Amino acid sequence: QVQLVESGGGLVQPGGSLNLSCVASGDTLDIVAMAWYRQAPGKQRELVVGTSSGDKLNYADSVKGRFTISRDDAENTVYLQMSNLAPEDTAVYFCSARSRSGAFYWGQGTPVTVFS
Repeated sequence: QVQLVESGGGLVQPGGSLNLSCVASGDTLDIVAMAWYRQAPGKQRELVVGTSSGDKLNYADSVKGRFTISRDDAENTVYLQMSNLAPEDTAVYFCSARSRSGAFYWGQGTPVTVFS
């Protein structure tokens, strides 16, 4: 089993920046891919960015150039650096992980509110 804990969300003004963290624990060696999703009020959950052992890294068009994913393998942590935030970025942000067997895990989410 894999456990995911997000942190770093909060209230930020438009144009501001925020850095989210996701710490994985449990059977972390089984993780083959991780991603960030978000769900805005009244909308479906959408992929923000995903990464895996492969070469491809995909960002949603709405966040390209503003958000950056990174990782620290030693600490089993992935990060989402967000800049130039806008009100439409307001959402609950979720960390996810996929295992070698295909199991999919979610964190509990961390809310981000962009408001002036």
